[in-house]
This record gives sequence, C-alpha cells and structure tokens, in this order.
Amino acid sequence: MRLEYLTVGWNTLEVVVTIALGIASGSLALVAFGLDSLVEIFASVTVLWQLHRGGVATPRAMAMVGIAFLALAGLLLTSAAIALAAGHEADDSPVGIAYLAVTALVMFLLAHQKRMLSLTLVNHPLATEARLTFLDGVLATSVLAALVANALAGVWWADPLGAAVVGAVAIGEGIDAWRDSRDPSRMVEERNSGC
Repeated sequence: MRLEYLTVGWNTLEVVVTIALGIASGSLALVAFGLDSLVEIFASVTVLWQLHRGGVATPRAMAMVGIAFLALAGLLLTSAAIALAAGHEADDSPVGIAYLAVTALVMFLLAHQKRMLSLTLVNHPLATEARLTFLDGVLATSVLAALVANALAGVWWADPLGAAVVGAVAIGEGIDAWRDSRDPSRMVEERNSGC
C-alpha cells in the first residue's frame, strides 16, 4: 500500500509540474504526459481499493485497471494525432527534460517494486498496475527523448510519435486486463505459471 500511496503522490506532482511546464513551453507532449498521470492515479487508487478489500483479485478491479489502460491509450493516440496534424513544434524545456529524467527513474523503480510484491502476494491487479507504472516510465523516457531531439536537432515529430508508440502498447495491456476481468480463470492460470 505504501508503494501505491507513493505512486499517487508522485503522479499528483507530475500532473501539476508537467502540465505547467507544457503550457509554458507550448509542449503538447508535456501536457499529455501530465494528463496521463491522471490515468496512473486512477489505476493506483483502484489497486488501493482492491487491497483494502483484502487483496482479492476481483474482476471489477481488473476491469477498472483495463479501462485505465484504454483511457491512457486513447489520450496518447489522440494527443499524438493532433500534434502531428498541426505540425506543432514546442519550445525547449530544460526543466522539463530534467524532471522527466527523474520521473522515468522513479517510475521504473516503482514498477519493479510493485511487480516483485505482486508475485509475493499473488496479486494480479497489482501486477497489472505495475505494468501501467512501467508504461509511465517508458512514456517519460519517450517524451524525454523527444524533448532532447527537439532541443538539439529540431526533430519536432519525435515527440508525438513516441507518445503514439506507448499508446499502442497500452491498448494491448488494456485488452489483456479487460479479458482477465471477464475470465477469472486467466488470472488463476497466470498465477499458477508464476506471472
């Protein structure tokens, strides 16, 4: 539960910081990243709710995490399409670059800890939410690389392209979690196989 509370706290900070930096620099990727953090908060709150219920892997909890993944995918793909269509080039954001570097590290560490704990507790919703935290780290890395490419070489389209790739991965994760919510035997099979 401490890992989930830490995730909620960090992502709340992300929402405020990255949206403010995105507005200041005109970066759709930073704004989208901040909005993505809202989805991560939702998934973490869902897992906290599930843990308060005794850690039982309920289909409802899996469905809610699956919906969070699909919402994240929709947000990223829509933001990427708008940025590409507009040909929007953001200003440099050195503070955004530094913040995303730290954020990527924090998200990867949190994801690893959640994954290890989910195996110990045999908690499928926590494992699924750990994948969302990992995707948040991948997204931070992607947006970081795009901001650096834009700042150093003027590669404006790298930013929305990276967001679109993460969005496509999130679709797969959302569908997988949704299937688990509809077929609880999949959770048992994955638990027995060590997933």
